[in-house]
Amino acid sequence: MDNRYKNKEKLNIAMLGQKRVPSREGGVEVVVEELSTRMAALGHKVTCFNRSGHHVAGQQYDNDVTGEYKKVKLVNVPTINRRGFAAATSSYFGAIMAAFGPYDIVHFHAEGPCAAMWIPKLFGKRCIATIHGLDHKRQKWGRLASRYIMAGEKGAVKHADEIIVLSKSVQDYFQNKYGRKTVLIPNGVNRPVTVLPTQIEKKYGLQKDGYFLYLGRLVPEKGLEYLIKAYKDLDTDKKLVIAGGSSDMKEFEDKIQSLAKGDDRIIFTGFVQGRTLAELLSNAYVYVIPSDLEGMPLTLLEAMSYGNCCLTSDIPECTEVVEDRAISFHKGDVTDLRSKLKELDESPEKVAQYKEKAAEFICGKYDWDKVTEKTLELYRGL
Repeated sequence: MDNRYKNKEKLNIAMLGQKRVPSREGGVEVVVEELSTRMAALGHKVTCFNRSGHHVAGQQYDNDVTGEYKKVKLVNVPTINRRGFAAATSSYFGAIMAAFGPYDIVHFHAEGPCAAMWIPKLFGKRCIATIHGLDHKRQKWGRLASRYIMAGEKGAVKHADEIIVLSKSVQDYFQNKYGRKTVLIPNGVNRPVTVLPTQIEKKYGLQKDGYFLYLGRLVPEKGLEYLIKAYKDLDTDKKLVIAGGSSDMKEFEDKIQSLAKGDDRIIFTGFVQGRTLAELLSNAYVYVIPSDLEGMPLTLLEAMSYGNCCLTSDIPECTEVVEDRAISFHKGDVTDLRSKLKELDESPEKVAQYKEKAAEFICGKYDWDKVTEKTLELYRGL
């Protein structure tokens, strides 16, 4: 076991694989921000290697990236800002910079970036991988990109000193396929303050408990087609709010926009953050996550932390999180999803019961400070 840093009080840590910190462009970015800022607050030196260019949030947020954020050093690495190239190029440049830098730990986030792990490993760095999900299964990737992601998965198995996974199902996958042991450290969640629907009422005409909410990237594996089809046949006054950016999937975004056409109850907000995001999560009637594939859905944790009644697909990555504190439907089954939406729409008492217990349960079960502590122990080889 590598325990070079067992007794070192303060570590020098590099993180890469995220689009950029700070941002909410995906679950990876949220995880990296939560871990890096907490580690920096504890006195460790932390550097985040961010991609250059713009991503899900759009160009209007590019200037938010600065040289330092909450004591975390931010470094923009060269990036070919084209679909299928951005993640690979930024990861390789980040890995090279980490290899030649004064870092004790190089922490790779997501499967694809781990294809470059051999570079800092060659220079004797202690390398950690967090597998946020089985990314090669995502529908948005072409054949070449899927091969690259699989190369990253195999790179993590071969070179990582430790692999962190977020769910039992992914842990079983690595054990069964590669015979590789992994460490299960689920994500955390913060306890938020709920807010009144001032901005969203003005901008979208939304009122408290007046809408079903989906929050996430607009990509095929998130199950948006099922949700829109199920909702369109629902006789309800409640609106359906779809909040999120497209993430290199303009064709799919056009497809779901077309699917929703003709139903003015369906609202697309685009990418949201800050006060608007807090209002959407604070005032939803039901939060819906209809995914076919997830790693560990941070949006689900956040939705429950705001005291939402949640309706999820019955994939293990969701059901392990919510246990019996939420409702599920059969993955990919539009009829079952419609039935569950109808049941909740007509049962405000039932929705209220789930809302009452959601926040206390989820905030008690998942804690970012504990996640940070366990991750630092892993860095040190404890």
